[in-house]
Amino acid sequence: MKTSIILTLFLFVGSITQAQTSEMTTHKYGLIASLKAKEGKAKELGQILLKASELVSTSKGCISYVVSLDAEDGNLLWITEVWDSKSDHDESLKKPEVRALIGTAMPLLDGPPQKGKELKILGGLGSD
Repeated sequence: MKTSIILTLFLFVGSITQAQTSEMTTHKYGLIASLKAKEGKAKELGQILLKASELVSTSKGCISYVVSLDAEDGNLLWITEVWDSKSDHDESLKKPEVRALIGTAMPLLDGPPQKGKELKILGGLGSD
């Protein structure tokens, strides 16, 4: 009886560990990027980014696309994205409507856009 209980417990813990390991190896794709607007252009740039959020919200694999204004720099905007995969994200950038918005946003930037920080999403609220 004691051996049976220990064996059952061992198998249960093993199945939990296997499930956790499986979840940890299949990450969602995250991206955090900032865009610096020219002086006085942050509101306009923010509106364009919010329109982009609407467009990509229906794209395959889009989980979250959040636009924020930096609390200390009124010309700095942050975009936080969560996708099922990097390929889903990359495909969203090919939409003609998104390409058009990118073209509209570029003249509002104070310099070329910086490369965003790619992330492997482990989980949490808003990640699925």
